[in-house]
Amino acid sequence: MIHRLWIYQRERFPLLANGALVAVLTAASLLYAALTLGAASSLRLDLYAAAFGVAFGLFLQLRIFDEFKDYVDDRAFRPYRPVPRGVVSLRELGAIGLLVAGMQVALTAWISWQLLPWLAMVWIYMGLMGREFFVSRWLKAHPLIYMLSHMVITPLILLFLTAWVWLVAGAGFVPGLGWFLAASYGNGMVFEIGRKIRVPEDEEPGVETYSALWGRSGAVAAWIGAMTLAGVCMTAAATFLALAMPIAVLLGILWIGALIVAARYLQAPVHRRGAAIERYSALWTLLIYLGLIAGALAAGSF
Repeated sequence: MIHRLWIYQRERFPLLANGALVAVLTAASLLYAALTLGAASSLRLDLYAAAFGVAFGLFLQLRIFDEFKDYVDDRAFRPYRPVPRGVVSLRELGAIGLLVAGMQVALTAWISWQLLPWLAMVWIYMGLMGREFFVSRWLKAHPLIYMLSHMVITPLILLFLTAWVWLVAGAGFVPGLGWFLAASYGNGMVFEIGRKIRVPEDEEPGVETYSALWGRSGAVAAWIGAMTLAGVCMTAAATFLALAMPIAVLLGILWIGALIVAARYLQAPVHRRGAAIERYSALWTLLIYLGLIAGALAAGSF
């Protein structure tokens, strides 16, 4: 069982890579809420550890929901994936998801019972995503709306994480929270579009990618557009920490880097340049939040 789960995580949910990303997202969310609220002293190691555990569980559950949602298509078009080829079963993954849910309830309640409805809110939306909002056929016929509706889960998770500070402190929404969540929505689109931009030789029958739906140029334009949205919103959010200029400089450098990666992909659509877009999407997301954390620390705000 351990060996089979190890294979599954390696192929579908790499623990190290996902753990690093969730750790940064959790730290950035808690730090942003605490500093804009003027409650940096409320950040404790136990609070961070519990929030990280719950957030990591949410991203794992998202992956498990996807396995259920995509099972029929995976059997037909992606039989090489762990579930259709029998490495793990949906029943086993479902059991893991439930065990993780029990852990999440315990950790959340340990910090504050007030947070449980917010956890339930994330689960409910996740469940609706898993059922494709009960309009599966219509959503699949409208891929843009499909993506936009599913990306809402990212700001919902980060809203829940910020609540570990402002709700526990008995305060309302912190200043700049809307911009911070809008940036997370944009970053979610950057990652989602980036991982589904491929070169012609990597396209698979029955697998919808944005490069196939919109063409390579259209997909790249959408990717750069999502980065622009995320960058503008994160810069606006950073003004509430007096960090707008350094964040804008960082994002400008990353944006230019994205243009170079995109131009190379369009110039010569070979496998390594298609894969570079997905890797750069992850790098962009990671560095945005690391930049926010580092800027706050360097400014002596924390």
